[in-house]
Amino acid sequence: MDKAKNIVITGASRGIGLALVQWFAHNQHNVWALSRNTAPIEALQLPNVTAIALDLSNENAVLEWSDTFSPNRIDALINNAGKLINKPFAETTQADFEEVYKVNVFGLATLTRVLLGKLQPSGHVLNISSMGGIGGTSKFPGLAAYSSSKGAVSILTELLAEEFKETGPAVNALALGAVQTEMLSEAFPGLQVPMSAANMAAYIANFALSGHDFYNGKVLPVSNTTP
Repeated sequence: MDKAKNIVITGASRGIGLALVQWFAHNQHNVWALSRNTAPIEALQLPNVTAIALDLSNENAVLEWSDTFSPNRIDALINNAGKLINKPFAETTQADFEEVYKVNVFGLATLTRVLLGKLQPSGHVLNISSMGGIGGTSKFPGLAAYSSSKGAVSILTELLAEEFKETGPAVNALALGAVQTEMLSEAFPGLQVPMSAANMAAYIANFALSGHDFYNGKVLPVSNTTP
């Protein structure tokens, strides 16, 4: 077993995020699990997991928390948190777009920026994007704010990798297809797909630990089906 890594995961209270917490903990890594709702994380009672209540859409809260974050070394930051609003575009408001972008884009950028000083040069920032955020893929009504925000995440990933290519950390994104999670149910009520959150989490976790040995600045599709 390699030396235990220090992993920060956002959106850690459900779906892929919660499965990631369990995978890393069971593989003897140290996890800081960020979510507005920490109860599901705390219920696991995993000794190497620290649950942190944090609203990524609140910049001041993120900045204040970063001042108290004690580990001196972060090996991987997995920006998994996501906000989805499913509403016809004609009915959306600027507030709807802002609500989604504050988590999916601005919160991701703020958290990454404040943790840069602790991310190892050999570390990995892994952004969780979506197939809906990649040009030329199928798009679906009602997801204008969500999918466009994920498109922003994809481009931001490429930009950050270029900016940090001489110093590290590496920055990549995985654009996920359909995974059986609560968010999928919100986007496509009643849809059932074969990919479980646990299986996808195992893939993401392994990529977070070693994918940056092969990739930097890449947005990689991870999909065996697109709804």
